[in-house]
Amino acid sequence: MRCAMLTAVWTTLGAISSAYAMASGVLMGSPGGMPVDAGQATPSLAQSSDCAENILTCLGAAYREDAQPSDSSSPAPARRGLAAPLDSPAFPSAEWQLGGVSFPIGAPDENSQYPLEKALGCTTLGQWMQKHRIEMFGWVNVAGNLSTSRFTNFPLSYAVRPNRVEFNQVVFNVQRIVDTVQTDHLDWGFDVSTLYGYDYHFTTMKGVFSNQLLNNPAPNAQLPGHIYGIDPMLFYADLYVPWVAEGMVIRFGRWLSLPDIEAQFSPNNYLVTHSVLYTADPYTQMGVLTTTRLSAQWTVQLGINGSNDTAVWNHSARPTLQACARWVSADNNDMLYPCINSLNGDNYNYDNVQMYVATWGHRFSQRFHMLTEAYEMYGRGIPGYGPGGTPGVAGSSPLSGEAGEFGVVNYLNFELDTRNMVSIRNEFYNDEKGQRTGYATRYTTHTVGLTHWVSQDLEIRPELRYDHSYDEAAYDKGKHDYQFVALIGAILHY
Repeated sequence: MRCAMLTAVWTTLGAISSAYAMASGVLMGSPGGMPVDAGQATPSLAQSSDCAENILTCLGAAYREDAQPSDSSSPAPARRGLAAPLDSPAFPSAEWQLGGVSFPIGAPDENSQYPLEKALGCTTLGQWMQKHRIEMFGWVNVAGNLSTSRFTNFPLSYAVRPNRVEFNQVVFNVQRIVDTVQTDHLDWGFDVSTLYGYDYHFTTMKGVFSNQLLNNPAPNAQLPGHIYGIDPMLFYADLYVPWVAEGMVIRFGRWLSLPDIEAQFSPNNYLVTHSVLYTADPYTQMGVLTTTRLSAQWTVQLGINGSNDTAVWNHSARPTLQACARWVSADNNDMLYPCINSLNGDNYNYDNVQMYVATWGHRFSQRFHMLTEAYEMYGRGIPGYGPGGTPGVAGSSPLSGEAGEFGVVNYLNFELDTRNMVSIRNEFYNDEKGQRTGYATRYTTHTVGLTHWVSQDLEIRPELRYDHSYDEAAYDKGKHDYQFVALIGAILHY
């Protein structure tokens, strides 16, 4: 049954890949495509920029055009400061990590133009968007897994339900990115990004469409809540002030938690699954955040929010400090990003943990780099975590107390060529009292995965992962102390 399921997933993804291959072979009359009769005229193909065609025809043409080899002769956009350190693709981003901004201050908008924007190019809406630098795009992400676990893969995420194909996320983005390359005028931007799929279980913010998760316990399911849900993941406004130091971006609204190597949105990750370290930490905050570039090498961030994964208007909100600094070496080979991601004096309330984290990146070459993240988190006055609990049962004390966790994760990332990347992830995590994962145990996880870019619109990602827990059997609802999972996922951009 498992083999048949994975074969079906692989066959489906292979068919998509073959369609792209045929687009570049058959349509262009290449040796890999169907032969073209020399006595017949090659039929003309619609172009995505052909305003005489309808939107669906232009959309199909855009996918076909994106399947062709990209034009590497296009001039690089202007930027202010150090050059982009990495190749993207094949890596998810060309920049060193920096949360709280769309791109580091001084870097240009590096988003690709995906098929939806191309298809809208001749419409009144599309022309208005181009005039005002507004982008509209998204993606669909599905993945299948085979696991040694039968009931649940947790704390592996997001593929929690074992031995099935999961509809992880469809995301729709509308955004305007501030122009921080220029230094002569104020600029503004915004982002409204909505997610639908299984992944909402992890991204939900209390007070923002959270009833579908928090008010539906689902005791026989792997996770509480409806199986699929919607989450307006991002909604913020940016104001760029070029005259503060070397530029400041002020963000108001809901943003992604700043420091992690990994991200909530699937295209921003090196692998299909997430580390336990990432699974257990905060996902989003809401409030006001400033990001200020002091020089090409130094950026500082300071903000206040309503605490982790909590809307500022919810009764669980607590005023919380965020403060980070990012340093990049003059040769662009090293990056250090320490953060106080969450600091206040209150007891635990919803996801109110105190968090200290740092990330170090090192570039061995343009095609090989390493990222390492470590953090410590703890919550005060958590019900069930004081003295006198049942040994081995997390949260069983009649008293409140402090519970903490710490971990470290390392990524080694190799670009094989412009279409292929390999990532190897190893981590250690200690959930000291079991407050984050349900089991008071140490974990190690080991993962290797490949990202293959069929085109700029389609990524296929196979992955193998082995997990182990040392002090308790933490896998498959406490049945095993290990877990082996094979996965394959696909991201289709639109």
